[in-house]
Amino acid sequence: MPTDSLSRSGRAEVALYTAFAALAAFAAWGPHIAQGAHAHAFADQRTLWGVPHAMDVLTNLPFAIFGAMGLWRLCQWLQRCPRAPSSGAGEGFPTTATAAMGATFFLGLLLTAAGSALYHWQPHEITLLADRAGMLVAFAGVLGLAVATRIGTRAAWVTAAAVLAGGWLALRQWGVAGQLLPWAVVQGGGMCLIAVLALRPVLPGRLPLPLAALIGWYALAKLLEAGDHAVWQASGGMVAGHSLKHVAAALAAWPVLAAFQRPLGPAGGAGYWARCRRTAWRGRPRPAAPQAPGRGTIAADPPPPPSPSQTGAQA
Repeated sequence: MPTDSLSRSGRAEVALYTAFAALAAFAAWGPHIAQGAHAHAFADQRTLWGVPHAMDVLTNLPFAIFGAMGLWRLCQWLQRCPRAPSSGAGEGFPTTATAAMGATFFLGLLLTAAGSALYHWQPHEITLLADRAGMLVAFAGVLGLAVATRIGTRAAWVTAAAVLAGGWLALRQWGVAGQLLPWAVVQGGGMCLIAVLALRPVLPGRLPLPLAALIGWYALAKLLEAGDHAVWQASGGMVAGHSLKHVAAALAAWPVLAAFQRPLGPAGGAGYWARCRRTAWRGRPRPAAPQAPGRGTIAADPPPPPSPSQTGAQA
């Protein structure tokens, strides 16, 4: 990698650590924010098939599906990947860091499915922390993956460790002192980081992770979460916004799955949007038409017809 690229990645790494320090200071010394009194008052309170709050419980199934699919796709991806070390920003093997962050993310989806289902089955402060703990593992994985593709391997390890440690402290503050601000910093600051990283190009030979698609699905999930009761009333009591929020948040894993479709390479593989346009109904690609000789080239002359003597000899 050229020297100017290395210096740009080095500056980005320093800026990343500076942002971490600023966010940690704000989380530690910022104002006290308490959880709302109606935090557990979801719109859909129906009991179906003996399951309380059934739709909010059962809509966590997509998290488990995408988590299991992701781990299976990751195993296939590792079998196709080169094992050569990278000379890019941050020392180490990009395949190892990418696989570790991807495994953390997909494992976090499985933990989120279990924790969120438990919480909605029995809404309580303790089960809510279990729900957030699964989300924390998923956040650490996807943030480390985003940093690995845009800044470097070393920064990815630091990011994942910082998110796990800071998130654990945030959940502890939430459970002990009722202070919600540190968790809001972890969640909101993480999404701001992904939005900034989406403006940076993918490093050569790194996973082509489409951060814009991930942000879009997550933003839709937050809107549905805020409009829980509004969606419930608009649908005539058929579905609530929080149930749809689970589905939209789980679909944020689809761009990550699409990125793991191809191994690391010099070009990084085809992008997420390009693969989305390849639908089955298009059929097989048409064969390439023969090209005419280019301008300035001489076409090969056809073979001459056989002479009368050759024709008589063949007869």
